[in-house]
Amino acid sequence: MADSSSLLSINAASGAYRASRDMAAEPGAVAAPATDKPSFSDMLAEAGRDAVQTVRHAEAVAQTGLQGQADTQAVVEATLELDSTVRTAVSVRDKLVEAYQEIIRMPV
Repeated sequence: MADSSSLLSINAASGAYRASRDMAAEPGAVAAPATDKPSFSDMLAEAGRDAVQTVRHAEAVAQTGLQGQADTQAVVEATLELDSTVRTAVSVRDKLVEAYQEIIRMPV
C-alpha cells in the first residue's frame, strides 16, 4: 500500500545510503555532496506520476472486477491502495497550501 513514505524516491534513498556508506568507509573524511540528487520539484513530480499510475491501476482493476474478470480480493486491495494514495496526496496538498499561506502572511 502507498503511504507518505512512498513519496520519497528510491534514488534519493539510495543516494543517502551511498553517502553514508562513503562516510563510513573513510574515517575522518567528509563525503562530497552527491550531484545526482533529485530536486524537490523532481521528487514531487515523481510522486504525482506514481499517484496517477496508482489511480489508473485501481480504476482498471475495478472495471475488470465489475465485469467479473477480477478476484474480489484484488479489487479490495486496489481500492484500499487508491484510498491511501488519495489521502496522502490530499495531506501533501494541504501542507503545501498551509506553507504558502504562511509565506504570504510574512511581513516584508
